Amino acid sequence: YWDENLLDGRPPFEPMPELVGITVHLTFAERAFELARWYRIRGSKAVLGGLHVLSCPDECAPHADALAVGDGVQLWPRILADAERGSLQSRYFAAYENDYRTDPAPRRDILPRKSFLTTTSLIATRGCHNRCGFCYLSTDGLRMPYRMREPAQVAAEFEDDGQPYAVFIDNNLGSRPEYLRALCEALRPLKRIWSAAVSIDVTDDSSLVRSMALAGCTGVFVGFESLADQNLTEARKRTPKTAEYARRVGIFHDHGIQVNGSFVLGFDHDRKDVFDRTAEWVEYNRLECATFHILTPYPATPLFRKMEAEGRLLHRDWSRYDTAHAVFRPKHMSAEELEQGYAWIYQRLFSYRSIWRRRPEDWRALAPYLAMSYLYKRSNRLWHLLIRHDLVHAVWWPLVELTRIRHLRFRERLARTETPSARPGNVVAAGV
Repeated sequence: YWDENLLDGRPPFEPMPELVGITVHLTFAERAFELARWYRIRGSKAVLGGLHVLSCPDECAPHADALAVGDGVQLWPRILADAERGSLQSRYFAAYENDYRTDPAPRRDILPRKSFLTTTSLIATRGCHNRCGFCYLSTDGLRMPYRMREPAQVAAEFEDDGQPYAVFIDNNLGSRPEYLRALCEALRPLKRIWSAAVSIDVTDDSSLVRSMALAGCTGVFVGFESLADQNLTEARKRTPKTAEYARRVGIFHDHGIQVNGSFVLGFDHDRKDVFDRTAEWVEYNRLECATFHILTPYPATPLFRKMEAEGRLLHRDWSRYDTAHAVFRPKHMSAEELEQGYAWIYQRLFSYRSIWRRRPEDWRALAPYLAMSYLYKRSNRLWHLLIRHDLVHAVWWPLVELTRIRHLRFRERLARTETPSARPGNVVAAGV
């Protein structure tokens, strides 16, 4: 297993592998093709899979000996068997409709544990009840029903990896509220902490948020997307009215759960004031963290087809389809103004002044919050140093363990009352 984000130099070549599987993401497609070419020249067979292969298979085909289109867990054993027989096919297809409970647990023991904040990245569910027009889940021809693993399976994986902190990388862990409640019951005895991506409607039932907190949830990544209802309607996102957002953020905070709010900039109803209005809202509601994206029409999505039909796409340089560049013509500002606003809002929200304005109301949570904000979000040079010297886990683990201990105390108080009397804060950025 090789992850180029770990900055470990050139990919493995001694011995030269017989078969190489490469995950292709849109913005790194050219790098993936370059790697495949390098290995193929030296006699290896290259298999490409991932989201870009799913949406643009014909573009990827010339760069590979085989394509894995669809669920790689189903396809990989077939690919290996065919490769051993010398009968590798050019394309392999699999749907996403199998019984998810039969998928084997990942081989986390092959990961370089020292290089990660945690090696316990978990997937309990696949899919989402939304099909937003800008999301990869709305890709042409993709049918991904919401599938769930047994809560006991997920809890066992968490326990077996021995880490105090887990990240759920599900598209939306809260799409089925009763499943999330059952999962929380399975996780609660572990006395560990975790974060996950959920939609804001998980707060429809505050008792579910309470269950999340009691089970160890310290942070959520929430796709608010926009503060304009018209944008959300046109994006086909089923969500509460934006006027409800502030109250619902308060429900998370009242249960000691940090919120990392995700916002998309450049919708057709966004004007030049969207940047200042969004920043003010984030600060007023004391979101511990915020993530911003320029609206990006991914290939084969409804948004891409719409932009293409309207002649608004500026180019097809996939390396710039990274949500940090404007690749289309916005309606009420120029592409340059959209990019400048995107850069400005990040600078503002992670300025010292804004970090202080967003501090938690409970003084006991102040120190962990500042540690998260300053160390995690304002220390890029430090992180590169830690990554290069395999120190990420060693440096971060004590902070995570301290958070876990603090959260256990908070859970004890929460369990004794319907309304928490204090908030625990967190040193791990919500939604990492």
